[in-house]
Amino acid sequence: MSMTDPVADMLTRIRNANQALHDKVDIPASKLKIEIAKVMKEEGFLKNFKLIDDKKQGILRLYLRYGPANKRYIGHLERVSRPGLRVYSKKKGIAKSKRVMGVAIISTSKGVLTDRKAEEMGVGGEVMCYIN
Repeated sequence: MSMTDPVADMLTRIRNANQALHDKVDIPASKLKIEIAKVMKEEGFLKNFKLIDDKKQGILRLYLRYGPANKRYIGHLERVSRPGLRVYSKKKGIAKSKRVMGVAIISTSKGVLTDRKAEEMGVGGEVMCYIN
C-alpha cells in the first residue's frame, strides 16, 4: 500500500500518541521526517528521538515530552502544505497568519527550519506544519 502523504501520517501518529499520553511513538523514517523531528526537539516539543535500523527503511522513534501532571507540550499540530495544495511562504512575514504562540516548520533551500530562523536567514519555502 502506497502512502500519498508521509508527513501527514507522521503528524497524525504524533497527535494520537500525544492524546493517549504515550511516552514514545514509532514512525517509518525518511530524511524529511528526521529533519522535522530535529526542529521539534530544538523547539522543546520532544524529549529526544533516535533512528533504529531495521535493515529496511529504518524506524524513527520519538520520545514525547510532558510537563508536571502530564501537561502536554504539543497542544495543536496541524499539517499545512499537502500534496493536493502546496502552501509556500515568502521570506517576509513567514506563516504568521495562523500561529499565535507556536512555531511553523518550513522546508527551505537551507534545510528544514522554524519560521523565525527562516526569517532571520532571509529565505522562504514550503510551510510544512504549525505546532503550538
